[in-house]
Amino acid sequence: MYRYDEFDHAFVSSRVEQFRDQVGRRLAGELAEDAFKPLRLMNGVYLQLHAYMLRVAIPYGTLNGKQMRMLAHIARKYDRGYGHFTTRQNIQYNWPKLSDTPDILAELASVEMHALQTSGNCIRNVTADHFAGAAADEVADPRPYAEILRQWSSVHPEFSFLPRKFKIAVTGAERDRAAIQVHDIGLHLKKNEDGQIGFAVYVGGGQGRTPMIARKIKDFLPEEDLLSYTTAIMRVYNLHGRRDNKYKARIKILVHETGAEELARQVEEEFSHLQGTELKLPEKDIQAITAYFAPPALVDRAEGWPQLAGWKKTDENFARWVDQNVQPHKHPDYGMVTISLKPIGGIPGDASDVQMDAIADLAEEFAFDEIRISHEQNVILPHVALADLEPLYRALVAHNLATANAGLITDIIACPGLDYCALANARSIPLAQEISTRFGSPERQAEIGELKIKISGCINACGHHHVGHIGLLGVEKKGAELYQITLGGSGDENTSIGEIIGRGFEPNKVTDAVETIVDTYLGLRTSKEETFLEAYRRVGPQPFKEALYGDAKAEAA
Repeated sequence: MYRYDEFDHAFVSSRVEQFRDQVGRRLAGELAEDAFKPLRLMNGVYLQLHAYMLRVAIPYGTLNGKQMRMLAHIARKYDRGYGHFTTRQNIQYNWPKLSDTPDILAELASVEMHALQTSGNCIRNVTADHFAGAAADEVADPRPYAEILRQWSSVHPEFSFLPRKFKIAVTGAERDRAAIQVHDIGLHLKKNEDGQIGFAVYVGGGQGRTPMIARKIKDFLPEEDLLSYTTAIMRVYNLHGRRDNKYKARIKILVHETGAEELARQVEEEFSHLQGTELKLPEKDIQAITAYFAPPALVDRAEGWPQLAGWKKTDENFARWVDQNVQPHKHPDYGMVTISLKPIGGIPGDASDVQMDAIADLAEEFAFDEIRISHEQNVILPHVALADLEPLYRALVAHNLATANAGLITDIIACPGLDYCALANARSIPLAQEISTRFGSPERQAEIGELKIKISGCINACGHHHVGHIGLLGVEKKGAELYQITLGGSGDENTSIGEIIGRGFEPNKVTDAVETIVDTYLGLRTSKEETFLEAYRRVGPQPFKEALYGDAKAEAA
């Protein structure tokens, strides 16, 4: 994985000291909140409902055991013993004291981590496929390109004050696990007929108040032109993006109002002036960055296959965990392990300091010291020998980290909601806990199969409800919490925005409504192999509306 060079070390350290001075002046009353706000946001510090919140970047979701231990240490020393992993492959601390934040940032810098550009109208943390570098279906590892974009975008003088925040995602496989089509820029790594590496470029995706699916504006961009073309997109957006209305300031609105073809024409025009300039990526630089992401030296471990078969026969719970939480690796003797942060009845995405320390130990012992954070709020050990799955599982059980629910109905994505967030209209966490408990039976989950529930506490959609197979959006109506249900969303290579199914539900009726939806699906699917999303796309919303509302007219909340 990437290691800071001298510039990185000096740059991050200087920013820590700069922020220490700013915090000191704020606490002394020399700096008003209005003046301090943009400064703290540039360093990932938010003022939430009850306290400050610090958002720490985990670039493209990759870290090692030493870094995970630091995250545990910060949770223990400066917070309340836990952290919250987010849908942006970040971690958030909900209770730090403002006076402690410079010390926290200094400790993060000691392990090559930071909180820069985790907020503000700039290019945010670049995200990637959480199975990058390990997946059997991967064309190329997207992380070197995500790292190149990180270096290029960090405090970029031209793009530090954009019309609105800007998010980039990169995937390297045909199966999109990075949700690139709901990002401002989505990059899909591919090879052309000559075997050259390049990107399909998508622009203008996003969720929030106006959800939109990105439009492909270039089918194949050679890797050497990555920064030139991205700069061209950013310049067009910076010039024409709305600055008079923050609700219409994202590039998705520009694409919608300008038209994808016209926007692509403007980008190509700007690109024509940049192609071949100093922004062209030299092959030696690409190779140098790629070398940081060289896969570990995996040795053949064929003994794992008969051992695994034997263990599965003797332990039903272990067999269920392997079948659900272990995915095929490039090397046949290894697997990619999802450590679920969604225990039944638990808070999605939360991990205690003890659990984070345990994950660090297990990564070093069983996974070549590599850890990934997924945008689905789980932790991944990307390189685990099949022969090591049983001892790994036992260790995870001991720390309540062995829930066998990856991709199932209890693997719920949820934002912090009204329990923490000043922007939220409704609570996300209690609802996620209630649904998880209702459907927590392993047999029930197996019967239902793949089904993604995503919950947002407000229209900003931090819980990605728009692309949930079942999406739940908390809204406020006449001073009370209400939940709007959407169906049929997806964030994969066949992205779709969920349809609002009808009028909203009161908090105490939402879980019953979800159960009605699930039962309706089970009754209409053509076989056990037909997933909820496949069935919904086949029959449409009407059967679900009738089950939820009967003959009454379903009115949107």
